[in-house]
Amino acid sequence: MIHLSEKRLTELLAKMNGRRIAVVGDLMLDRYFWGSVTRISPEAPVPVVDLETEQARLGGAANVAQNIKSLGGEPLLVGVIGADNSGNQLFGIIKENGFSPDGIVIDGTRPTTVKTRVIAHNQHVVRIDRESKNDVSHIIQDKILGVLRRNIDSLDGIILEDYNKGVIVKSLIRQIIELANQHGKTIAVDPKFRNFFEYDNVTVFKPNRNEVEEAMGIKLENSEDISATGRALLERLSAGGVLLTLGANGMSLFEPGGSVCHVPTRARNVADVSGAGDTVISTLTMALSAGANLKEAATLANFAGGVVCGYVGIVPIDKKELAEQVLLEMNSRPRAGGGA
Repeated sequence: MIHLSEKRLTELLAKMNGRRIAVVGDLMLDRYFWGSVTRISPEAPVPVVDLETEQARLGGAANVAQNIKSLGGEPLLVGVIGADNSGNQLFGIIKENGFSPDGIVIDGTRPTTVKTRVIAHNQHVVRIDRESKNDVSHIIQDKILGVLRRNIDSLDGIILEDYNKGVIVKSLIRQIIELANQHGKTIAVDPKFRNFFEYDNVTVFKPNRNEVEEAMGIKLENSEDISATGRALLERLSAGGVLLTLGANGMSLFEPGGSVCHVPTRARNVADVSGAGDTVISTLTMALSAGANLKEAATLANFAGGVVCGYVGIVPIDKKELAEQVLLEMNSRPRAGGGA
């Protein structure tokens, strides 16, 4: 999008250190089974995976928190787990990673969200989900809001990370945005379909192509469609900015006053796009909290998303690798500004 000098890049990455960001949303336990396939099952035409290793990782909003931490920030993870074995396991991993458990709310009426991925020869074979998509109760909503109110003065920003699993509900959205704006905090949104138009007056709204097309009932078939839709979203939500992610076609940033910047993807080797959106919203918010303007923040987020696409499975961004990729790209081309 724009040229970042080595001095400016170093400054922004350094200022990310210690930034405290609340990540509010759907917590998930990501389970991985890694193996190899040498035969097809005689019981059905499906591959037989010989299990080699298995892992349990932070997923969903918890993966966003992982990205915040890997960028030098201090995440406050706020979400819900069930009173089950998976919830206990997720709670343990959260503590093992050094995250405060203060924002974790236990809800005995719903299961912990679990995504189980079977991977063979660096390719997904199948994913199995266990979840509830029902809205959390008003009691749980009040507990979530209470965590934010107790911590708001120490926060640099808030991320609303919605996967449509029932934690990010309309009344909570409005109250969190109002709280953030009252205290002058950056608030960034990674939406899903259900509450797409509820995010009025946020700092930056980051939908992807599929979410926009489903929510608005349109197809983004060309650059004119993208530009018109981005401007319409910006106006409808009264947002400080809209960052529309377009997969292999990169991103488009829309700002008040008519400024529009389009940029191609920075993914060099796409092995797996899982978790890339988490990395983008994390980097975007961390950069803004470090003093970046929207174009600078979107530029860094674009690079970060490209980096993690080079890995199989959901992994957080590595700050050193991000810096190396930005400098490599910036030093290999003439200086250019954002354009329309």
